[in-house]
Amino acid sequence: MKLKEDINPLLLQVFRSVVWVYSAITFIPWYFFTGAGTNIERARRIKARSVSGNPAGPYRASNSQGKLVAWMLPGVDTLDKMFEHAARTFPKRDCLGTREVLSEEDEVQPNGKVFKKVILGNYHWLSYEDTYQAAKHFGGGLAALGQRPQCNIAIFCETRAEWIVASQACFMYNFPLVTLYATLGPTAIAHGLNETEVTHIITSKDLLQNRLKDILCDVPRLQYIVVVDCKPSSWVDMPRGIMVYNMDAVKELGSKADNSVACRQPQSTDIAVIMYTSGSTGIPKGVMISHGNIIAGITGMAERIPNLNETDTYIGYLPLAHVLELSAELVCISHGCRIGYSSPQTLADQSTKIKKGSKGDTSVLKPTLMATVPEIMDRIYKNVMTKVEEMSKFQKTLFVLAYNYKMEQISKGYSTPLCDSLVFKRVRGLLGGNIRLLLSGGAPLSAATQRFMNICLCCPVGQGYGLTETCGAGTITEVWDYSTGRVGAPLVCSEIRLKDWEEGCYFSTDKPNPRGEILLGGPNVTMGYYKKESKNGEDFFVDDNGQRWFCTGDIGEFHTDGCLKIIDRKKDLVKLQAGEYVSLGKVEAALKNCSLIDNICAYANSDQSYVISFVVPNHKQLMVLAEQLKVKGTWEEICNNSQLEKEVLRIITEVAISAKLERFEIPKKIRLSAEAWTPETGLVTDAFKLKRKELKTHYQEDIERMYGGK
Repeated sequence: MKLKEDINPLLLQVFRSVVWVYSAITFIPWYFFTGAGTNIERARRIKARSVSGNPAGPYRASNSQGKLVAWMLPGVDTLDKMFEHAARTFPKRDCLGTREVLSEEDEVQPNGKVFKKVILGNYHWLSYEDTYQAAKHFGGGLAALGQRPQCNIAIFCETRAEWIVASQACFMYNFPLVTLYATLGPTAIAHGLNETEVTHIITSKDLLQNRLKDILCDVPRLQYIVVVDCKPSSWVDMPRGIMVYNMDAVKELGSKADNSVACRQPQSTDIAVIMYTSGSTGIPKGVMISHGNIIAGITGMAERIPNLNETDTYIGYLPLAHVLELSAELVCISHGCRIGYSSPQTLADQSTKIKKGSKGDTSVLKPTLMATVPEIMDRIYKNVMTKVEEMSKFQKTLFVLAYNYKMEQISKGYSTPLCDSLVFKRVRGLLGGNIRLLLSGGAPLSAATQRFMNICLCCPVGQGYGLTETCGAGTITEVWDYSTGRVGAPLVCSEIRLKDWEEGCYFSTDKPNPRGEILLGGPNVTMGYYKKESKNGEDFFVDDNGQRWFCTGDIGEFHTDGCLKIIDRKKDLVKLQAGEYVSLGKVEAALKNCSLIDNICAYANSDQSYVISFVVPNHKQLMVLAEQLKVKGTWEEICNNSQLEKEVLRIITEVAISAKLERFEIPKKIRLSAEAWTPETGLVTDAFKLKRKELKTHYQEDIERMYGGK
């Protein structure tokens, strides 16, 4: 969507004439010297086809029509072999990097709250050879502490270098690794540990002290806790029978000759990870992922990243317990890239834990590759647009004209080097200035945010589609494809079928595009849910050729060039009292770009005739609106103000109409929430997906009020 050009029509015409002359002079040399023609051809080509010729599929990538790809290198079919190959090929290159903490201090905010701020130094690196040896010794130490091959071991830890060292140790020694989100509630954590019957757990000092310690008595089989932090600590008040070790002590134990245990190499079909989901629909389920599943998944992902090699730098900050981050980091390791670690609180110069005047992680690391989730990109989009509104008239006009010009050029497949260097360089610098590819996953990314990132960060923004049950692999857009709202063609490891869904009126025979429930098949489809045989029978099946398939519950349509678009979700569809079907996800996606909204959850009861919504308002924008309406009070009082609530609803309704939502899809009542939804509140997952069940419980009184007390 173009930005509004608030400029004298005569001056606008002069500007366009100058741009036209500049384009006419530079187009021919630019076109031939940059290879733009080749890129345009790549963007327009057919990217996937139905193997059977049937509109229901299965659809495969154009370069894997004959056979799906299961591995990168012959014989490298397990994760220990993959890491060993990387360590042999890139022994002295940087592998894992961690920033040194120079100082910590408390900073008092104007409202009286105290925030902890940090000043961080440079990155300190472990080479591939060092990382391999550390993993080998750590695995040997775990074996010396009684951990046995094919017996589960848990990791409950933040994203950091030690997480990857520990995971590689487990892959080498064939210890199935149980991963748990650091933000799961105590009941969910205890459930995962007890269901998998672990005796050993790897964690951090903070998580042991603040999350694990209180539930240790509820996990009777647990015997050993390994704390990854460097500084040894003495632990008191531990339940009887539980031993606490420091990671360095375990590595030292494994390095001793008399304790050395031969690695028991896993098979491709052995379980590598039991990954517990974020629990967006209830109690987390453990997904059993084999070595072969992950190898196939990262092979498909790597094929979509042009020129991926050891000169690339990736920034790791998303939860490694999430399949998107784990897969992304394993892709990088397989190609010798370096991975520098960060966190959402220290990512950029403006991040909450970075002391004013010091540098965030992206400024120091200057990554070339980054995975992200729509929630984070939506924040960047809204923050930049807020700053644009605060610019002088000249600066704002220049930004808007450059933005709209670049949007036109991108839609034709052309680049704009002059605009990039003169106008967008500063925005690009927010992520270090060197990003060449940004991959979004975990949830749908709005077209407006995707286009904004394309333009202002001066790099391709790819959308990926995959699930924990498919190792995060399914589809990824190609870097040459600058269309928005689509998730790309199937990866070379995957194929997709469309299954008719009569209740939602989605059929593979629909025109102009075939539509239906997305079924994902391939060697990346996992082994099923841990100890959930009945659920496995519902969601997974094996076809006549022995291929495993997963029924995603998502609704998609295939475009003529073989790219997939996600258009609905079965679980998000609600039938209203009058018989109309409302897609809650569609409503949320349409309204999320409203500057007043930081987050939104649409809700509807089948015995009611209208939709309602819970809204987390943008603090700055709502305060401006409150000032205009002369509403005063605390943040909570402002959010509870009925006058403001009506005005926000009016603005949301205008956005909904402009987004072409149907009358029955537009929320009729809203509740402004003073509380932000973070993983810590339990209302969203670590990937910021809405937990609808928890949100419904949390806002039950408001639901009854908005539906007239019913």
